[in-house]
Amino acid sequence: MFALTYRTALVVIAAALTLGVSGAQAQSDMAITPVVDGLDTPWAVAVLPGGAVLVTERDGRLLHVTAAGRTEVANVPDVVARGQGGLLDVTIARDFAATREIFLTFSKQQGRGSGTALARGRLSEDGTRLENVAVIFESAPGGSGGRHFGSRVVEAADGTLLVTIGDRGDRPSAQDRSLHNGSIVRINRDGSVPGDNPFVGQEGVQPEIWSYGHRNPQGAGFDANGQLWTAEHGARGGDELNRVRKGANFGWPVISHGRHYAGGRIGEGTSKPGMEQPVLYWDPSIAPSGLMVYQGDMFPEWRGDVFVGSLKFDYIARIDVSGGSVSEDGRIETDQTTRVRDIIEAPDGSIWFISVGEGAVYRIARPGA
Repeated sequence: MFALTYRTALVVIAAALTLGVSGAQAQSDMAITPVVDGLDTPWAVAVLPGGAVLVTERDGRLLHVTAAGRTEVANVPDVVARGQGGLLDVTIARDFAATREIFLTFSKQQGRGSGTALARGRLSEDGTRLENVAVIFESAPGGSGGRHFGSRVVEAADGTLLVTIGDRGDRPSAQDRSLHNGSIVRINRDGSVPGDNPFVGQEGVQPEIWSYGHRNPQGAGFDANGQLWTAEHGARGGDELNRVRKGANFGWPVISHGRHYAGGRIGEGTSKPGMEQPVLYWDPSIAPSGLMVYQGDMFPEWRGDVFVGSLKFDYIARIDVSGGSVSEDGRIETDQTTRVRDIIEAPDGSIWFISVGEGAVYRIARPGA
């Protein structure tokens, strides 16, 4: 394992820092170390086979980091770096060892506005550039504002890709299936539409839509059973953890457990027939971002738990979803967990997260691991 810094090589070997943790896990059982620092608004991190790391910075940089240093990867798609938009998620294809393909989500210019897009590219052997880059999906014109792009991409066991898209600040559009706003879309790796998507063949409905009625889902991950989970920003209160179902309507902005920022009521209340309820909601809002369902061996007591980063309250929530009643079962809250944007499980079972406040990527592991 390496620890690199943008400013100096003097911290290449960093001491492990004890975590402050609530819940059943003892503090002495975990340590946190910096992996990459000196980052400018980092958004997503991924660990490549062999240990190299990819990190996105929202302004449009994709960094390839090894023990030898870091390189800005060339041929990344042009992004609209405005507001919450820019270069956002990065996901490594399951068959990366054979194909070297990665997937990037970003805000793409669309006339005078911009929308969430997904690109596929091949990372060169030396990690310096992307090759054969292709935009395989972009949302139907998303909007002119700089808010609510989503935008996670996850690969299902069948090889399809699911991308989360926010309502772009246009609340009613999340119920308008002629647009992609406020939806989770599902496509094949070449950008085509799977024939078993729920709305294929329905007139006036975008065929990529898998579920809709979402506000701004910035966290997404699969559990061991192939169930998709999302973490979604509410308004004032009403942040949600959702168990996503094919064809389901998650209600925004007709129903919500939050209120408008000015204090007014949202929509018709907290429930309505035909609309999904969150598995868990937060009030006050925690501003949830990255989501990961832990499946590793390093922390077997956490296997199956959902981890969600908080941008607002500077912690990582651990949620036990195995029982009938779902609630936060613990928190990882340290000086390093400031504005947690992304959280992933590394191949060795350690947990990595992005701290926007620290401009860094950190690794949580057993001491000495």
